[in-house]
Amino acid sequence: MLRSRYEAVIVGGGHNGLVAAAYLARAGRRVLVLERLGHVGGLAVSARAFPGVDARLSRYSYLVSLLPSKVVADLGLKIALRRRRYASYTPVGETGLLVDNGDAARTAESFARVTGGDGELEAWRRFYGMTADVAERVAPTLLEPLADRAAMRNLVGEEAWRDLFERPVGEVVDERFADDTVRGVVLTDALIGTFADPSDPGLLANRCLLYHVIGDGTGDWNVPVGGMGAVSGALADAARAAGAEILTGAEVLAVDPSGEVAFRDADGEHAVTGERILANVPPAVLARLLGEAEPVPEGAQLKVNMVLSRLPRLRDPGVDPAAAFSGTFHINEGRDQLARAYAEASAGRIPSLPPAEVYCHSLTDPSILGPGLREAGAHTMTLFGLHMPARLFREDPAGAREAALRATLASMNAVLAEPVEDCLLRAPDGSPCLEAKTPVDLETEAGLPGGHIFHRDLSWPYGEPGRWGVETAFERVLLCGAGARRGGGVSGIPGHNAAMALLA
Repeated sequence: MLRSRYEAVIVGGGHNGLVAAAYLARAGRRVLVLERLGHVGGLAVSARAFPGVDARLSRYSYLVSLLPSKVVADLGLKIALRRRRYASYTPVGETGLLVDNGDAARTAESFARVTGGDGELEAWRRFYGMTADVAERVAPTLLEPLADRAAMRNLVGEEAWRDLFERPVGEVVDERFADDTVRGVVLTDALIGTFADPSDPGLLANRCLLYHVIGDGTGDWNVPVGGMGAVSGALADAARAAGAEILTGAEVLAVDPSGEVAFRDADGEHAVTGERILANVPPAVLARLLGEAEPVPEGAQLKVNMVLSRLPRLRDPGVDPAAAFSGTFHINEGRDQLARAYAEASAGRIPSLPPAEVYCHSLTDPSILGPGLREAGAHTMTLFGLHMPARLFREDPAGAREAALRATLASMNAVLAEPVEDCLLRAPDGSPCLEAKTPVDLETEAGLPGGHIFHRDLSWPYGEPGRWGVETAFERVLLCGAGARRGGGVSGIPGHNAAMALLA
């Protein structure tokens, strides 16, 4: 039986809401989580996407970087995160650029072969040495009250402030690097989930880059053993163990700033009251629940999930496909290619050569495959396509999805030694194990306005001192989802910060 009053009612059972619930319940607060879907986790879930195929895919979000070790320790989360040995592989003609975290000499040889010397590698080391220093300094502040702009500038130092916080990252990359391929590899971190020109003075790409290089003080992008669902599952377990109530199949209908939350489940419509309401939903959704208007953001990615019967062959015989696909495999993401694709998408056209990147989770975590698939040499493959804004899919969602998928697979095949379609596993019904999700699909299926995976454009990690970046115009309503300041990605940071704001 639900109570009529709680100290905290959390709207949305995604990972951030579960983090907030766990912290608050452990502090002795009465907490209710209301989740629209029949399961918790939001976009951090694992799913058997293809009937009869024993593979648990991280269907939406797929890697972990920003989740702080402190949150894992505080909540006693039973999760394992594995570091990837290979950072990336980028095909270039008949060879490619391999960044091997376990073999500096091999990385140096690869840079020399692709770029013609050692200058780009030295520039690479200087640039990522700077970002590593920023990560070590900034990451701890993400779990503290906001610092102001001057304090953040003093913290990171003048060089990093100038090149990461003040100048467009496109200009910085063009200045620091000479090779088109290397420039593109750096810039992809500034464009994941973000539709932007990296040379735009609005610096949206800079904010995206920053969040991609500061995760947990290292910037590493790690693989959760068991898939993303293991992360959400551990958070739900921690929240329930602490006493939080989690109700799935409960669609919130309205939020009143006084603290009342109306929702509907299988038994009808109900209302509960919270001393505080924590909104683990996009700001545009919270505005709708409050009866207000909020501009809808625009997502810009194509997500393709696949199960392969085997790894594709590469054009470069000197690189094992298992190494190339163990890290981020870049597809037509040179600096000029990214700019061309952005221009085409801005003009309302699906890019003629869509930039994308792929990764095979099962090479790092084979546990997501059933025994039969492992023995047969099967693998999962996740593709993340850039510069695919929602506007391209509004008029004809299904037709545009198919066109974008065809163009993206053709782009991938252009850098492989064989078509990836030849490597797709077939489900028992004979269908290929491949699905594509556009921003419009995320809007429809996951309730993300505009299909924006960060809920809205990313913000700088500083602001009004003494606040947590979760506050809204209403004293009793806090924003604890990815749209909060210092939100975005699978981090739990907004959930932690909303809980701390309430407890304070």
